[in-house]
Amino acid sequence: MGACLASVKDTLSQAVFTPSSLLGGRGLLHMLQIVLGVATFILGACRGGATVARYAIASFDCAGSHSYWVWAMFCWAFCPLVTLVITVIELFKLDVILDLFCLDWADLATGVAMSSALMTLASATTYANFYLCWSCVYAWLMTTLAFLCGAAYLLEVVKDKILDRKKGSYLAALPGFWKVLEAFVSCLIFVSLTGYHGKPWLTLCVVLYIVPFPIIPLIIAVNVLKKLRKCVPFDLDRASFIFLALSVALYALAAVLWPVFMFRGNPRPSECPPSYCVWAVELMVALFTFVNLGLFATDLAFTLLGLFGFKRG
Repeated sequence: MGACLASVKDTLSQAVFTPSSLLGGRGLLHMLQIVLGVATFILGACRGGATVARYAIASFDCAGSHSYWVWAMFCWAFCPLVTLVITVIELFKLDVILDLFCLDWADLATGVAMSSALMTLASATTYANFYLCWSCVYAWLMTTLAFLCGAAYLLEVVKDKILDRKKGSYLAALPGFWKVLEAFVSCLIFVSLTGYHGKPWLTLCVVLYIVPFPIIPLIIAVNVLKKLRKCVPFDLDRASFIFLALSVALYALAAVLWPVFMFRGNPRPSECPPSYCVWAVELMVALFTFVNLGLFATDLAFTLLGLFGFKRG
């Protein structure tokens, strides 16, 4: 007991204020990410609402346009906020305390950078696709800042995974990031959903998309927090296999129902620009459904192999 307390005391003594962490490559990248993310968010908040309303009315008057905007604004707020939290933790060396509770801080930080790069680059692409035009100077500025923000996160991923050759234990490795991809594609489906109101079979598809989604972050949290995993009263790998099998079945059903009941008797309109057409957005839901079906099916196959002793990196 005394040795354990001494170890805890020694660990706590390492949590000291280290301003030099801000001057390293990682600290400078974090500050750049925060500045670019906040600048993009502020520019979007100042003029974005009017821009969205104009394009929604002029283009396809679809609630989906507003959902894409909300998603982009969320990413530009969430990613810098998480980066700020990580920066503060590393500034005060609080990560040594988190390591004491069996949290692989390096894996978590790199995994967050990978997820943030995915979110910010996707948001920049979405914004450019829906709200950019040749004469829109403000939109060009927004797009430029958004892509620079995504590039800053991507640069951190390159630094961690290629230059520093950091090996992830879960979130920054294939198993964890695969779960992040599944959750990310699910979010893209949610922000693209439109045209299902009053149609029971399409409403059922929405339910099928929703059911697996909240379980993904729970699986990620249990795997990231090693001590929490030990407290789970069941075999997590077997539970993950059951979850993935259910997810594959649900998405397979949605992959049949959504195209059939959405596009039967609903051909592509003659005037349907790729960016501003409700039909094109509805098609995106179908495509994302097949993408997530593939992700869940691949994850299921690797999990099944893992139950028989095969380990992926």
